[in-house]
Amino acid sequence: MPERGRPRTFDRTAALRRAMEVFWTKGYEGASVSDLTAAMGINSPSLYAAFGSKQALFLEAVELYTQVEGTDIWSALEKAPTARQAIERFLRQTAKAYSQTDRPQGCLIALGALHQDSSRGPICDDLRRRRAESRAALLKRLERGVAEGELPQGFDSSTAATFYATVQHGMSIQARDGASRAALLATVAGAMAAWKAMAGTDAA
Repeated sequence: MPERGRPRTFDRTAALRRAMEVFWTKGYEGASVSDLTAAMGINSPSLYAAFGSKQALFLEAVELYTQVEGTDIWSALEKAPTARQAIERFLRQTAKAYSQTDRPQGCLIALGALHQDSSRGPICDDLRRRRAESRAALLKRLERGVAEGELPQGFDSSTAATFYATVQHGMSIQARDGASRAALLATVAGAMAAWKAMAGTDAA
């Protein structure tokens, strides 16, 4: 009996990472199938056989991105001894990650797909969920600061979490537009200058 189909002759994990880099650079809309296949070293039938569709490939690439990129950003948030230090280290690690020159600048989750229509609904929904999870991580750390007595009971953790998540998203756009690490760190300094006003304290 003849073999059914052809065996896969490429490294799926390596191909997925290259697709991730194309999406990271060009966004979902800007990345054509030909861009993807050229970077992945495969043809269109192989792409569809391995990943199902461009949309499914993007979603898988985003999942890989969350696993391998920016992990230091979130570990800094968890490991810092105070909420203020956690937020500052979170932003400083963001500046470092977003300005690296050996990979695309900015954040795939922030920049990957901003314009929703019916064909891109699942993609925009997935990125929106991931952005919400990032804000939730900030909120959790700030609420811990309140619970531990570092921050006053009246501290508005929700507003602060939204503010610092927005700062991070803005840094992604700055980085994509060519901002240097020094420029991003200046944004961090400005954002941290707002801490005292929000906390109503000199807590460090």
